[in-house]
Amino acid sequence: MTSGAHRASRDFYDILGVARDADAAEIQRAYRTLARRYHPDINSDPGAEERFKELSEAYDVLSDPDSRARYDRFGHDFRRVSEEAARRPPPGAGTGGARPRAGAAGFGAGGFEEFDIGDLFGAGSGFFRRYGGAGPLGGADQEAEIEVSLAEAYRGGRRRVSLAGPGGSRDLDVTVPAGVTGGQRLRLAGQGGRGRDGGQPGDLYLVVRLLPSAGFRLDGRDVHTDLRLAPWEGALGAKVPLVLPTGERATVTVPPGTSSGRALRLAGRGLPGGGRGAGGDLFAHARIVVPPRLGPREAELFRELARESSFDPRGRS
Repeated sequence: MTSGAHRASRDFYDILGVARDADAAEIQRAYRTLARRYHPDINSDPGAEERFKELSEAYDVLSDPDSRARYDRFGHDFRRVSEEAARRPPPGAGTGGARPRAGAAGFGAGGFEEFDIGDLFGAGSGFFRRYGGAGPLGGADQEAEIEVSLAEAYRGGRRRVSLAGPGGSRDLDVTVPAGVTGGQRLRLAGQGGRGRDGGQPGDLYLVVRLLPSAGFRLDGRDVHTDLRLAPWEGALGAKVPLVLPTGERATVTVPPGTSSGRALRLAGRGLPGGGRGAGGDLFAHARIVVPPRLGPREAELFRELARESSFDPRGRS
């Protein structure tokens, strides 16, 4: 089977990954995304050029209202159908069907924006020179991972990172904004793949991975930690010191009658908002801890308390 026959056997909508009722803008967005991914001068996979040709053929047909209408009606035989047969209305004409939306603002005939495919890549490339285009080719965007501690996410700051690549390792100065979260992408303009024939380099995106922090749990921008309390601190109340993820100290006010599991909130002491709204809170979860060993006097005081107290921890009240 030839490559052309293989392309013809696949549904054009499936090739672009769109529904059959997709409008002009959806079809164009899908083509732009896939054309950049499979362009042979960017993708070195042996099948990339064939995939790119397949995408171009599907887009050529579906971007033209007349050829799309013929394709919807006759499938891959639409090129062999005579003009007279194509002009005859299909059975049930007027009952609806998938068609491009025409006349959208900023779009040309059939609702498709008029653009040169070279624009997808900053201009032409060696591939376009082979197929009729010319000009510089912009570099591809790249991604890498950057590990950030919770303390660094609190404070932000500038740091140097080393990245390994095909041409060897390189060091880059990176600004980590305060309030950065896991999965956030930090953009370094012009630090991606090199352009060709004078094309601009692509961008480098550093994807943040927040490292676990001993004693702290992150939920969105809220930070949770355990607060160990002596029995008398929970019973009588207390002012208890707490070390924050940054190493700074805060004071937690423990109300009298605090039992294990009670969450004590420190408003605004969670992860900062990072310029995207309010920051989170810090929740200190009370955990009553009894002495592992008692001295004679301590044991006597606890026995006296047991005799005097009417509190039943297993009661209903």
